[in-house]
Amino acid sequence: MQRWFLVGVVGGATAVVAVGGLGTHLLAGTESNTGLGEYSTVTVDGHKALAPSIVATRTQNKYHPLPWIGEQVTGVTCPTGLKAVAGTTLTCTGKDSDGKTVSIPVRVIKAGAKSITWKFER
Repeated sequence: MQRWFLVGVVGGATAVVAVGGLGTHLLAGTESNTGLGEYSTVTVDGHKALAPSIVATRTQNKYHPLPWIGEQVTGVTCPTGLKAVAGTTLTCTGKDSDGKTVSIPVRVIKAGAKSITWKFER
Protein backbone atom coordinates (compact mmCIF):
# COMPACT_ATOMS: atom_id res chain seq x y z
CA MET A 1 0.00 0.00 0.00
CA GLN A 2 2.77 2.45 0.95
CA ARG A 3 4.57 1.76 -2.32
CA TRP A 4 1.49 2.74 -4.38
CA PHE A 5 1.15 5.93 -2.36
CA LEU A 6 4.77 6.82 -3.14
CA VAL A 7 4.23 6.07 -6.85
CA GLY A 8 1.16 8.34 -6.81
CA VAL A 9 3.02 11.17 -5.08
CA VAL A 10 5.99 10.96 -7.45
CA GLY A 11 3.68 10.73 -10.48
CA GLY A 12 1.63 13.71 -9.30
CA ALA A 13 4.74 15.80 -8.62
CA THR A 14 6.11 14.94 -12.05
CA ALA A 15 2.85 16.02 -13.69
CA VAL A 16 2.84 19.34 -11.80
CA VAL A 17 6.42 20.08 -12.84
CA ALA A 18 5.67 19.17 -16.47
CA VAL A 19 2.57 21.39 -16.63
CA GLY A 20 4.44 24.23 -14.90
CA GLY A 21 7.31 23.92 -17.37
CA LEU A 22 4.94 23.93 -20.33
CA GLY A 23 3.09 26.98 -18.98
CA THR A 24 6.36 28.82 -18.44
CA HIS A 25 7.51 27.94 -21.96
CA LEU A 26 4.26 29.20 -23.51
CA LEU A 27 4.18 32.43 -21.51
CA ALA A 28 7.90 33.12 -21.92
CA GLY A 29 7.75 33.25 -25.70
CA THR A 30 9.13 36.37 -27.32
CA GLU A 31 7.61 35.64 -30.73
CA SER A 32 4.44 37.37 -31.85
CA ASN A 33 2.23 37.03 -34.92
CA THR A 34 0.34 40.24 -35.56
CA GLY A 35 -2.17 41.12 -38.23
CA LEU A 36 -1.47 44.05 -40.53
CA GLY A 37 -4.86 45.70 -40.28
CA GLU A 38 -6.12 49.17 -40.98
CA TYR A 39 -5.39 50.45 -37.46
CA SER A 40 -2.12 48.60 -36.80
CA THR A 41 -0.26 49.48 -39.98
CA VAL A 42 1.92 52.42 -40.96
CA THR A 43 4.25 52.91 -43.93
CA VAL A 44 8.04 52.90 -43.55
CA ASP A 45 10.24 53.44 -46.64
CA GLY A 46 7.30 52.52 -48.87
CA HIS A 47 6.63 49.20 -47.08
CA LYS A 48 3.75 48.16 -44.86
CA ALA A 49 4.92 48.21 -41.25
CA LEU A 50 3.54 47.33 -37.86
CA ALA A 51 2.90 50.56 -35.95
CA PRO A 52 5.60 51.39 -33.36
CA SER A 53 3.00 51.63 -30.59
CA ILE A 54 1.84 48.05 -31.28
CA VAL A 55 5.42 46.71 -31.24
CA ALA A 56 6.26 48.65 -28.06
CA THR A 57 3.14 47.62 -26.14
CA ARG A 58 3.36 43.94 -27.10
CA THR A 59 7.07 43.85 -26.25
CA GLN A 60 6.58 45.53 -22.87
CA ASN A 61 3.73 43.16 -21.96
CA LYS A 62 5.65 40.02 -22.96
CA TYR A 63 9.07 41.08 -21.65
CA HIS A 64 8.25 40.12 -18.04
CA PRO A 65 5.24 37.75 -18.20
CA LEU A 66 6.08 35.84 -14.99
CA PRO A 67 8.15 36.82 -11.94
CA TRP A 68 10.92 34.38 -12.83
CA ILE A 69 11.13 35.36 -16.52
CA GLY A 70 12.91 38.50 -17.67
CA GLU A 71 13.00 41.77 -15.81
CA GLN A 72 10.25 44.32 -15.64
CA VAL A 73 10.55 47.16 -18.15
CA THR A 74 8.41 50.26 -18.49
CA GLY A 75 8.03 53.03 -21.02
CA VAL A 76 9.01 50.90 -24.02
CA THR A 77 9.17 52.89 -27.25
CA CYS A 78 10.24 52.01 -30.77
CA PRO A 79 11.76 54.58 -33.14
CA THR A 80 9.72 53.57 -36.22
CA GLY A 81 7.26 50.99 -37.37
CA LEU A 82 8.52 47.44 -37.92
CA LYS A 83 8.69 46.92 -41.70
CA ALA A 84 6.84 43.82 -42.89
CA VAL A 85 9.97 42.48 -44.57
CA ALA A 86 11.68 39.30 -43.33
CA GLY A 87 15.01 40.07 -41.68
CA THR A 88 14.15 43.67 -40.80
CA THR A 89 15.49 44.74 -37.40
CA LEU A 90 15.04 47.68 -35.09
CA THR A 91 15.87 48.42 -31.48
CA CYS A 92 13.21 49.51 -29.01
CA THR A 93 14.13 50.95 -25.62
CA GLY A 94 12.60 50.92 -22.16
CA LYS A 95 13.58 51.46 -18.54
CA ASP A 96 14.36 48.76 -15.98
CA SER A 97 13.36 48.96 -12.32
CA ASP A 98 16.51 51.03 -11.57
CA GLY A 99 15.65 53.57 -14.28
CA LYS A 100 18.45 52.40 -16.59
CA THR A 101 17.82 52.23 -20.32
CA VAL A 102 17.28 48.73 -21.71
CA SER A 103 17.83 48.11 -25.44
CA ILE A 104 15.45 45.52 -26.91
CA PRO A 105 16.38 44.17 -30.36
CA VAL A 106 13.37 43.26 -32.51
CA ARG A 107 13.51 41.19 -35.71
CA VAL A 108 10.97 40.16 -38.36
CA ILE A 109 10.93 36.40 -38.89
CA LYS A 110 8.24 36.16 -41.55
CA ALA A 111 6.03 38.69 -43.29
CA GLY A 112 3.05 38.42 -45.57
CA ALA A 113 0.42 40.73 -46.98
CA LYS A 114 -1.87 40.32 -43.96
CA SER A 115 0.40 39.49 -41.01
CA ILE A 116 3.91 39.74 -39.63
CA THR A 117 5.74 37.30 -37.35
CA TRP A 118 8.39 38.96 -35.23
CA LYS A 119 10.32 38.44 -32.03
CA PHE A 120 12.36 40.40 -29.53
CA GLU A 121 15.40 39.45 -27.47
CA ARG A 122 15.44 39.62 -23.69
